[in-house]
Amino acid sequence: MSATASRPARPETAGPGRFARPLLGAFLLAAAVDLAGLLAGLDTVHLVAKPLLMPLLAGYAAVRGGPRLLIAALLFGWGGDAFLLADNDLAFLLGMGSFAVGHVCYLTLFGRGRAAPGPARGSPATAVAYAVVLVVFLVLIWPGLPAELRAPLAGYSLLLTAMAWRAGVLGRYAAAGGALFLLSDALIATGIADWSQLPAPDFWVMLTYIAAQSLLALGALAAGAGERSDTP
Repeated sequence: MSATASRPARPETAGPGRFARPLLGAFLLAAAVDLAGLLAGLDTVHLVAKPLLMPLLAGYAAVRGGPRLLIAALLFGWGGDAFLLADNDLAFLLGMGSFAVGHVCYLTLFGRGRAAPGPARGSPATAVAYAVVLVVFLVLIWPGLPAELRAPLAGYSLLLTAMAWRAGVLGRYAAAGGALFLLSDALIATGIADWSQLPAPDFWVMLTYIAAQSLLALGALAAGAGERSDTP
C-alpha cells in the first residue's frame, strides 16, 4: 500500500466541506460587485447581486458545519434583503419583520453558546451603554419618522440592540458584527427620517451590513455555538 493511499483526506477537500472555499469566494465576489455597482450608480447590478449575498454566506456556513440557527438567521436576512428591494412601506415592514426573526435566531444562538474567554461579554455595563445609545437615537430620530413606522421601528430597534449586545458572548468578531448591524440599520433609519446623508448612502448601508453578517457568521463558526444543541 502506498503512503498516499493510507493518508486521510484533507477536511477541506472531502465531503461537503470542499465547497467552502468556492462559496466563500462567490460571496466575496458578489459583495464586491454589489458595492461597486452602488458606487457607480448601477441599480441593475445591485438588484442582481444583493439577493445572492446571504444565500452564498449561508451555504458557506452550512458546509463549514455551522449551527442551524446561524443558517436560519442568514436566510431570514436574505428575506429582508429581498423585500427591501421594493420601494414601498409594506415591503419595508415585511423586510423588517424578516430581519426581526433573524435577530431572534441570533439571540437564541447566543444563548446556547459558551461565553468567549477573556473580558466579560454581554456584561451589564455593556447593556447599559447599548440602552443609552438606543434611547438617545430614538429620541433624536422620532420627530422625523412617519407616524405609521414609529412603533414598528422602535420595537425592531429594541430587538436589534439586544442582539448586538448579546453577540459579544461569542467573542470579538461577533461583537463587532452586532455593532455594525446596529450601525447599518441606523443609517437606514436616518434616511427615512430625512437626515443629511453621506455621499452614496446605500453603499455605506450595504458595506456595514455585509461586514456585520460576515463577522457574525465568523464568530459563530469560530465558537462552534450551538452545535450540540442543533444535533438531532
